[in-house]
Amino acid sequence: METKIFRISSIFENPDALQQAADILAGGGLVAFPTETVYGLGADGLNEEAVRAVYRAKGRPGDNPLILHICDTEMLSLLARQVPEQAIRLGLEFWPGPLTMVLPKTARVPDAVSGGLDTVAIRFPDNLIARELIRRSGRPIAAPSANLSGSPSPTTAQHCIDDLMGRIEAIVDGGPCGVGLESTVVSLTGEVPTVLRPGGITVEELQRVLGQVQVDPAVTRPVEEGKRVSSPGMKYKHYAPKARVVLVDAGREAFVRYVNERKGEGIFALCFSEDSSALQAPAVCYGGRAKPEEQAQGLFGALRQLDDLGAQLVFAHCPSKDGVGLAVYNRLLRAAAFEVVTL
Repeated sequence: METKIFRISSIFENPDALQQAADILAGGGLVAFPTETVYGLGADGLNEEAVRAVYRAKGRPGDNPLILHICDTEMLSLLARQVPEQAIRLGLEFWPGPLTMVLPKTARVPDAVSGGLDTVAIRFPDNLIARELIRRSGRPIAAPSANLSGSPSPTTAQHCIDDLMGRIEAIVDGGPCGVGLESTVVSLTGEVPTVLRPGGITVEELQRVLGQVQVDPAVTRPVEEGKRVSSPGMKYKHYAPKARVVLVDAGREAFVRYVNERKGEGIFALCFSEDSSALQAPAVCYGGRAKPEEQAQGLFGALRQLDDLGAQLVFAHCPSKDGVGLAVYNRLLRAAAFEVVTL
């Protein structure tokens, strides 16, 4: 399959290319496109055949639900049969933005989107190119991250090219993503709003709007065998480079000592910028220790860089576990398949 590349830095720059990409989506094709979080692999979210093509292109398990992206709140009534007052409050505060809400779905939402569940995950992205693609296609767009399933999520068009060239119809190059991690996912289908996946909207921010908010145990622990999940990023090993990753929960001196004692061929450190000068093993930095937003923006690129460098074993310095740090920690836990050393 030939994959077209459309380079669009703004919705005013290349309207013909935007329309071509939107026409591909409307015709049942697949288009990778930028959002403020990561690049998404888009398909017509109401076309079951197109949605199934997303799973095939990514090599994604069929019970891992997708997020539907909308360009205005009027689309909500197409997709959600109930919009509780909590959803309205969150939408007023955080939409458009990196927040996904899980709500009861309407009959129009294909089972392929929801992983066979009676719920649907919906997001209103804060990226003008993404919203214009949705508007021009006239459909909600189902869009997981535009990468091969399990590998680090793409934050540039080049990452999409590396993973999906020849597998999909088009890639829209809209520049690097600002947030760098996938959206926060909160379920509003139970008695207490529940964070299923942390992201750029923190648990603390959700609590400020809603009061009581709980965090699903699967954010920091493996999902129980056989359990069905209602959000992407909960069930499988995700975000991982080819190397084995071990997450090291330690202070700076202990982390540096641990890595230096184990240095050898193919062994790398994934570290904070403050660590690198003391490390004797080759290192890739993913941000400053006290800068979780910088860590979020740099993490997936750093994981891909480790592949480019031929890393075989990676010792990753554990981030904080609050605020945006919880989202970074969640991604590293899954990249490490929950292999953690605590010092």
